[in-house]
Formats: sequence, C-alpha cells, structure tokens
Amino acid sequence: MNFKSKMIILLFSFGMLASCEKEDTPTEENPNLPENIIDENEEPVDEAIEVESFIYNGLNEIYLYKDDVPELADNYFSSSSEKTDFLVDASSPESLFDDLTADFDRFSFLTDDYNELEERFEGMSGATGIDYGIGQISNSNFVFGFIRYVLPGTSAEEAGLMRGTVFTEIDGQQLTSSNFMELISQNSFSINVAYVQDNQIVVTDQVVTLTDETYTENPVFIAKTLDIGGRKIGYLMYNSFTASFDDDLNAAFAEFQSNAVTDLVVDLRYNGGGSVESAVDLASMITGQFEGEVFMKEQWNDKYQTYYEAQNPEALLNRFDGNVRNGAAINSLNLTEVYVLTSRSSASASELIINGLDPYITVNQIGDRTVGKFQASVTLYDSDDFSREGASENHTYAMQPLVFKSINVDGNSDYINGLQPDVAYVEDLNNLGVLGDPSEPLLEIAINSILGRSSISKSRVNRMEIELLGESGMNKADFQKMYIDRIPAAIQ
Repeated sequence: MNFKSKMIILLFSFGMLASCEKEDTPTEENPNLPENIIDENEEPVDEAIEVESFIYNGLNEIYLYKDDVPELADNYFSSSSEKTDFLVDASSPESLFDDLTADFDRFSFLTDDYNELEERFEGMSGATGIDYGIGQISNSNFVFGFIRYVLPGTSAEEAGLMRGTVFTEIDGQQLTSSNFMELISQNSFSINVAYVQDNQIVVTDQVVTLTDETYTENPVFIAKTLDIGGRKIGYLMYNSFTASFDDDLNAAFAEFQSNAVTDLVVDLRYNGGGSVESAVDLASMITGQFEGEVFMKEQWNDKYQTYYEAQNPEALLNRFDGNVRNGAAINSLNLTEVYVLTSRSSASASELIINGLDPYITVNQIGDRTVGKFQASVTLYDSDDFSREGASENHTYAMQPLVFKSINVDGNSDYINGLQPDVAYVEDLNNLGVLGDPSEPLLEIAINSILGRSSISKSRVNRMEIELLGESGMNKADFQKMYIDRIPAAIQ
C-alpha cells in the first residue's frame, strides 16, 4: 500500500463526536453554513485527474491548516481551467497531497487502499504476534529489535517469545538503520533470539519464524486489581483507542467497580491513539462526577470555526458523558487522582486523556515524554460529500487530513514537544519486567507513589542507552492517529 504520512518515522516521534453528530444541514435560515466544495453545476471531473480533484477539493474544504497552504486559498486560481492544469501537472496523487499539506504537518496522510485503513481502525491487521521497538545503541551503528509484548494466540506466543526478547537479524540479515523497515515489513520472517544482560546483547543459536496472519487485537490488554498495602489498585494496560472494543473497556471498569478499586494506574506507554469518542469515554470512566462538563474543545479551520461559533457553538465542545457509543451506561470510578504511564510511543488520544483530565483531577504522569500530537483527523472518500457512501468505484484512494486541534477547558494545546512526565523513567532493557506485575519498574513507581513509599531514582539506573528508530505500526496509515469516524454534518 502506498500512503503519504507526514510523520518523521525514523525519528519516532474516533467514534463520531457528539458535537459532530448534530444534524446541521444547509438551510435558508443558516446561509453561512459551510457548503460542500462539489457544486452540482460544475463540469464532470476528468477521470484522468479524478483522484487529484478529490484530493484538492477535500483539503480545500476541511483541512485544518488550509490557511498555511497558498494553493488551497479559494481565490488562488483565476479560472477552472487553471486549476485543471495545476492538477494535471501533478506527478502523482501522493506528490500532490504532499504539496498541498503544510510542511509542519506530520500526521495527515493519503492511502490508496481505504479498505485496509478501515480494517486498521477496527483493530484488524496482519500480525506476526510481536509488538516491538527498533533501537540503535548510542554512539554506535548497532541496530536491533526488542519485543515489548507478545499478542496471545499468535505464532510468536507459540514460539515462546516474550517481553524483553531481542533480535539482531531478520532472515539472517543483520539489522541496520537503512534496512530494518523493509525487513520487518514482510508478511513472514525469521528472527534470531537474543537477550540483554548487564548492558550487553547476548545472542543465542535459536531462530524463530513468525507468520503474518489476519489478527484483531483487543486493546484492553491487561485489566486487573492489585491488593497491596490495604489499597485496591486497578491496573489497566490499554494499547489503542479502538471503537469496536469500547464495550470491553467499559467491562474492565465494571470489574474495577466490583472490586472496590480506590486507585487507578492507566498504562498508555505503547498506545498511539485512535478514536476521540473512546478517549472521552475513558475519561468519563475514570471520573464520573463531571458528566456534562467540558472535557475538550475543538479548533477547526477559519471557515468551520466561524460557522460553529456563530451558529452552533455547542458543536465545538466535547463533554464528559454517561454512555458509551452503543448506549450502555458508563461504569465510572469517580476518582480524583489517576496515574498514567507514558513513553515516546504515547500519542494523540493518549495525550488527550492527560490534557483533558488535568484541569479536573490530579494526573500523575510517569515514564517518558509523549509524542506531541493534539490534532484529530477524519477519513475523506471520493464522493459528493466525502462520505463512504457513494465513493467512486474507479479507485480506493482516501485521505485522513487533520481537521481540528484539541484544547482542554483551561485552553492548553499545542504541546508539540509532548507532555512531560511528573516522574521521569525510561524503560531499561536490562529490566523490562513483566507487564502488570507490581515489580515492573513503571508500575512499581506508581504503586510506591500511591502508598507513599520512596521510588527508584532514574539517575541511579545503569542502563543501555539507545536511540529509538521505530516501532510496531510505524509503516501503517493509522500510526499515532487521533480521529473521528465521519465528516461533520455541516459539509454533507
């Protein structure tokens, strides 16, 4: 699949919102309502530039950073023929998309296979069974992979691989900064098995073949209650804000309720984001006492922002709610404090949880700084109103442009350098620990804080220093994305 992502991959860096579900349609009473850029009186689109026309029209209509791209200005072309010439001159749809998105936009993307994109949003993907990171030892050229966790029921689990397993070769080839992306993107491959001990990588003679099969990952990876020091501490490892698993997330909180959980640790260290609505629901599960209060505000491009502020300001507000998307009541803990574990893989909707909750309760962030993504996107299809229904049958291109940025109730946004932890701790490959075990370093820090115990100092840890080059999903279109499910009614 070819797609253009503005992420700088090697440097590593939604359920529809209630506000977008308002039935706003153009009427005589609402003359300022944003209109679809496709005019029924326009000449039919030349099939030779059908995809290019779709790209231009969609970005011109709803792209968050429209004002930063001169060619997207409504008066940029003096005639329709001049616009047609511009589109004909594009060497490819991908190059046109690249030219029409802002240089600083790391997250908008184009895909030539929206079916695969939709599967990704449902949690479906090919999976060799490992969630991994790719690291390079500092001040060297040595590159290796390390397993962060293993998916149940996969070839990796069957082979006995586990968190902390290291590999230096794929199909017998030594990993390098220039070949690891190609090697690890194969449908199946073999890895050598190694481990880290005393800051040294120890290679064994074991080789494991991993098979890529269709797999749907439940993002509610671990949900358990720890009874420590007389406290009921809930631990949730949540790896993606996947809309189709909201019921599982709500069920986990029902279990926390039944176990009388008084403290909660939410592990988002490997969570790159996902559905905005799922994030609003998770925040409502953690709390509950703020139902109806503003969790997050939206800032759209000037055209949409002007309309919403004048005609429907409520559409810009996302409030703590009492029900998940299927109508079931949310199981809330009514907490006034929460502990969130993060890393440089925590992005978008994970960051929204921290930023949105911060004005209301005490959010203790433990781990590493986050990616720094505060914008949401939406899927646009090549149809008259950019929705899935009626999409062109001539191609399967779709795009996922950024359409609004999120702002918490106190006005905080634009955290381009990520959210900084209250307690800094970078995972140590010598001691990754077992996820969900009280002795796992990040969870241990949280538990010690809950119980008022002293925690380990980062400065005292002698660790293998590495530069993170990449991770699982880095070559997928939905990598580190925060999204809403469909375009707002305003342009339909």
